[in-house]
Amino acid sequence: MTDVYIAGVGMTPFGRHMDKSYKDLTAEAVQGALTDAGVDKDEVGEAFFASCVIGFLQDQHMVPGQVALRSMGFEGIPIFNVEGACASATSGLYLAAQAIRAGSCDIAIAVGTEKMLTEDKAKMFAAFDSAWDVTTVEANKEYLLKMGEGITLPEGSLSPKPYSMFMDVYAAFCRQHMKTFGTTQEQIAAVCAKNHTHSVHNPLAQYQNPYTVEEVMAAPPITYPLTLPMCAPISDGSAAAVLCSAEGLKRLRGDASRAVKLLSCVFRSGINRTAEEYEKHITALAAAEAYEKAGVSPEDVSVVEVHDATAMGEIIQVENLRLVPWGEGGPAAARGDFTVGGRVPVNPSGGLESKGHPIGATGLGQIFELVTQLRGEAGARQVEGARIAVQENGGGLVGLEEATAAVSILAKQ
Repeated sequence: MTDVYIAGVGMTPFGRHMDKSYKDLTAEAVQGALTDAGVDKDEVGEAFFASCVIGFLQDQHMVPGQVALRSMGFEGIPIFNVEGACASATSGLYLAAQAIRAGSCDIAIAVGTEKMLTEDKAKMFAAFDSAWDVTTVEANKEYLLKMGEGITLPEGSLSPKPYSMFMDVYAAFCRQHMKTFGTTQEQIAAVCAKNHTHSVHNPLAQYQNPYTVEEVMAAPPITYPLTLPMCAPISDGSAAAVLCSAEGLKRLRGDASRAVKLLSCVFRSGINRTAEEYEKHITALAAAEAYEKAGVSPEDVSVVEVHDATAMGEIIQVENLRLVPWGEGGPAAARGDFTVGGRVPVNPSGGLESKGHPIGATGLGQIFELVTQLRGEAGARQVEGARIAVQENGGGLVGLEEATAAVSILAKQ
């Protein structure tokens, strides 16, 4: 099978960009990736543009990739628009890698962009409403919220301010894990405090302020056990990656030794299962396949970026990635196992909670961080000796888990 390399990455700061269009953000990330790889846009054979809500919030319902990339000089090549909820950007990465493996081109680019922040707050929150089956909304809520039954909610642990319905779903996931494994709010807060502390050293993060566990628990509530710092913010941003084959690598004008090898990129859609069948979770199945295809094991992993739309997401996903046994994610977080300098650092970027979550760009934002780590270029958040990196990125909800999930494994050359 043709080897695939990530030769260049680019990323805007994630956060509030009221003065920039989605085309501006795309141009910044794409030019950064091209420059990093040492390649000109005219040498790119195919492009994959990922977004979720540009149509809903910016009224560019069709051809957003063609509009954004044409405006910066991409002409003639195939440009594909990709959507997979929060896993959209990794969908673009996957398809770019497939194009190279198929011999369709030697150099491809994947880009994810989202322009989410708007003065119309109601419309902004409504952008999330179609990330599940819109024909069965009430049934979706009933089915998912049942997972959280049996936990008494402390007085004052529900926000009086509006928030996304999906926070109730994430809270139900938390409570189900708490009932089953004894996970505590303090352990979830430890994940959050760790990620916000990591973000202090990430100049591209939306938030760069450290938190203690106590500060996280005392922060304004969203819905028990989640408090505000435990939840990913709404963000604008873009990220991009230039992928190439071994032949494409020879054409780069940059230092080819900085390219990172993409050992595997696996996508799964969910299956019908019970809440207790953890081993059948969409990410657990994707991870098993990704490890097998990459020829590595969880014990080989140096650094990880997971999809923590809430801090609980990190606990669930480190278990699915087999970095710890099921039920051990919370205690491991409290011990500091996932901190930079710990046993296996997770979300050195700060994660979605503090780096930001422009949903159509998030997956490539994770790839930007892992490529930076494997190159040894992450500065004060650098994971020493990083050689194998794992990315987990999920999107949407169908049944009781993500509608789609990806696990990618990267290696230092």
